[in-house]
Amino acid sequence: MPMWRPLALAALLLALSQQPALAQQNERAAREQLDALGQEIDAMAERLSATGQARDSAQRELQAVETELAETHQRLDQLQAERRQLNDETTQLRQHRERLQSERESQYQALGQQLAALYRLGPTPQLKLLLNQSDPAELDRMQAYLNRLTQARQQRLTDIARLDTALADTERALAERQARLDTLANELETQSALLAERTEARRGVVETLDDRYGSEADRLADLNQSREQAEQQLRAIQAELARMAEPTPTTHITRTQGDLPWPVQGSITASFQRRNGVHYNGIVIQASEGTAVTAVHSGRVVFADWMRGFGNLLIIDHGDQIMTLYAHLQQFSARPGQQVSRGDAIGRVGNSGGQSRPALYFEVRRGGEPINPQRWIARR
Repeated sequence: MPMWRPLALAALLLALSQQPALAQQNERAAREQLDALGQEIDAMAERLSATGQARDSAQRELQAVETELAETHQRLDQLQAERRQLNDETTQLRQHRERLQSERESQYQALGQQLAALYRLGPTPQLKLLLNQSDPAELDRMQAYLNRLTQARQQRLTDIARLDTALADTERALAERQARLDTLANELETQSALLAERTEARRGVVETLDDRYGSEADRLADLNQSREQAEQQLRAIQAELARMAEPTPTTHITRTQGDLPWPVQGSITASFQRRNGVHYNGIVIQASEGTAVTAVHSGRVVFADWMRGFGNLLIIDHGDQIMTLYAHLQQFSARPGQQVSRGDAIGRVGNSGGQSRPALYFEVRRGGEPINPQRWIARR
């Protein structure tokens, strides 16, 4: 049985109103709609399986290994981002420590000067002042000086104690971050080995898939069949979204037609409709593996999962029945339900779906029907 995960379109929930009871009722209704959407996709996968059009064992294996690969890439990115943050924090802490040490040294020097001044006055400066001074006003001034000197000395000692505490806290924070960095280094090594293992496993699965075909015509027929199957699921997604009581609000994407940014920079290797016997509802943009893919316009992510014919596929709903699709991703940088803005990273270029080389497959759909993406993105 196909293992399609329900769409977690949490961000499509209604905004809370000023009436809590009504807000809770609306939220429950929205959640029921989202659950129904996920169930509809699951049901469609089962129907396709019953008619013999679902993934065979090799395709299921491809889905499993590419899903694990995406998760491994994401985990590596998270670890590397955490390591960069910890390195930055460590650098800042070391600089802070140097400032504290310098300030403490200055306080010690000032305290030394104060102690030297007191030493020159002898062991009982107050008694000497009383015996040696005949002018009461001068005696008052000297006493005030001694009082200030004593207060300044006490303040220096307080400051030094504070700096010692701050230095101890800084050293402890540095030790904690270094320990975490050591742990990260070990986990990065483990994840890197896992990535290499899963990459090799994917290569074996792809070879198994390629060996099934007796001819290029068989391969193209299977690819087009996969596209047809995916097409039914995409139409189901569009239909369910259109029936929602609270659809995605307009983002005025239609005003930007012909001026949308490219989701990734690269050369178009397959144009809209057909190329080398394969029917395309979008365009294929060749780019280096791991290159960031960005949203062409603001909207809400409504799907981020593996789909036969597309590999790792992410769909953004822009309102007004306009969706953009980004396929063959190496990994996802956005999750279902997440609001994204124009230029936000949503994934990375990959070759998922059994592709032989990294590229991004990009579609624009209106009312569920594919339209030429090159009429929407800016010319260059």
